[in-house]
Amino acid sequence: MSRTSFQKGTWVWEGRRQRNSISDAEQLLCLMGPATEVPTFKLDQPNETAEDVERALEVLGDSVEVPQRLVQVIHEYLTTYIDEDGRPTFGGGGYFTAIDDEREPTEAQRSLDVVDSFAISIRLTLAIIGFAKVFRRVLTRQQLRDDVRRIEELASQRLTGAMIGLMRSFTVYVLDPDSPEGTNLLQMINQSRQSRSRIRQDFQVGIEEIRAGLRDVTFGLGEVPDLDNDNKVFECGWSWGITKGAPRVDTSAEGVLQPAGYALAAPYAYFTAVALDCMQHLFSERTRLLGLLDDEQQRLARALQIRYDLTLSYWSTIARFGDERWPLENVPWMTVDGSQSDYLSLLVSSMVVLDMSVNRVDNESDPVRIGQVLEELAERSRITRRPISDNDPALALHLPGFPFQLDGSEEVGGPMLSWELADFSTQLLKQTLRVAGLINRVDQRNEMTNLVDEVWEHITRRRIEQGPAAGLWDQPSAIYPALPPSGEAPSWYYSERVISCLVAAATLIDSPPLRSPALINHATQLLAEADHIYDQELLRISADAGPSMREALKSAGASLRRAHDVMRTRPGTAAALAAQVLVDLDRLSAARRDASGAR
Repeated sequence: MSRTSFQKGTWVWEGRRQRNSISDAEQLLCLMGPATEVPTFKLDQPNETAEDVERALEVLGDSVEVPQRLVQVIHEYLTTYIDEDGRPTFGGGGYFTAIDDEREPTEAQRSLDVVDSFAISIRLTLAIIGFAKVFRRVLTRQQLRDDVRRIEELASQRLTGAMIGLMRSFTVYVLDPDSPEGTNLLQMINQSRQSRSRIRQDFQVGIEEIRAGLRDVTFGLGEVPDLDNDNKVFECGWSWGITKGAPRVDTSAEGVLQPAGYALAAPYAYFTAVALDCMQHLFSERTRLLGLLDDEQQRLARALQIRYDLTLSYWSTIARFGDERWPLENVPWMTVDGSQSDYLSLLVSSMVVLDMSVNRVDNESDPVRIGQVLEELAERSRITRRPISDNDPALALHLPGFPFQLDGSEEVGGPMLSWELADFSTQLLKQTLRVAGLINRVDQRNEMTNLVDEVWEHITRRRIEQGPAAGLWDQPSAIYPALPPSGEAPSWYYSERVISCLVAAATLIDSPPLRSPALINHATQLLAEADHIYDQELLRISADAGPSMREALKSAGASLRRAHDVMRTRPGTAAALAAQVLVDLDRLSAARRDASGAR
């Protein structure tokens, strides 16, 4: 990544797409993500930079020069995506494509704010602010301290703008149950083939508390017609951008642009999933401990958390609706507009997994059921199964991807815009890693980690093999020859998602190992026998025993104490220590008998 980004003494931004606020942020997060989320990759304390990290980044300089150069690059990013008044902008740029292949998006359309930019800006700015706070403490030169303080201020301003953008992109979509959209919603959740009246009644009961909570959400949302009508059904979540008619958010923050919205006031599964995923960072322990939010941002974060909790609860409820087969298990997922895709199933799965991660899992079988859905999606997407033919429709999930039509984007003049999602494999890997972390049985977790290995093998085969970007992503034609080659330039869109998966993998690896009940029982029995024999040897050893016997007994005692210490968290290690102590004590007993002449 450093070799690709830093060439001939200059940072090179452009990858496979033209520069925009999202692509540049993705490129920066390839470094800033691991550096701020995985302790062994930290860069903000030069004296503690790991040797292998320093070697990997040597093209940028040594451990002192790397963070200083990052400050310059970050400043360039933060001062590029602002308007003439210095207010942050969040346009989608080249990530917007036209539904009509013969037309190009206009400049006004490319500058439209999009939730993807808000979301990734939250992740990036929190990483920058945390990096700046720590790095500034080790600096002695005033000029450097001022430079770091400046990027911290700019990042904080961008963070506020992104949070307000998410506030104004949130929406509640109320539907008549007899409309085509309402019918599709009720049909999707009706897996037990109940009567129409019964499923409507059950739906109303299931979302009653969510509806009540949404009635109190007015800050940045405004009035939602018919939400009080219990005969209506609804969806909640994030549209693709600032919704049409979205009110301005009252804020004390200065230098924040609040443009008019054009997006259809209806949730999109992708943008809802992206918004929910990024907001975890606002509420994380790191954000709280480092004090990354100022007073106004904390106020906005509280308002966003209400939306976060209600939306997460809504999608988790409808995905697992009923007492029999879940709607989510009926692949593919169907949206209210009638669209169906395995990608939609994956997006809804990600929201259910997130809900399980932040809230208590009531049923231990639920993560396993999600894991089975992910296994099926891996097969259907031809990741763990070979394509049926060169024209296999599943290949389109990988290239060009699954498109979303951005309703309302044509109102600024120009063609209807589209947003293409080509990260199915990385999204699948990330959710599989998260599910593995939720499972408490060794055999079931092993099934998930086996799937992780298969998906990871698929992703590694998609790496670019030639040119400066060798080792980065993405080249799907390496696996699917029927797809056209993607060129040698890196896709920061895909590469950043791979890095995010690796961070998730590091988190899983860093967690305590699972404790099998059978293993705990085995370790307990071994320790009981080892303790008893050790006590016998203490009792029997004579006062004039040689130093070697005493040293052996002392070593056995230390191993037993260690085994007891790790018993709760690492029963396998405790069992191994106990077994070794038993072997050592047996040798000691044999030596004692030989010394006494006993037979």
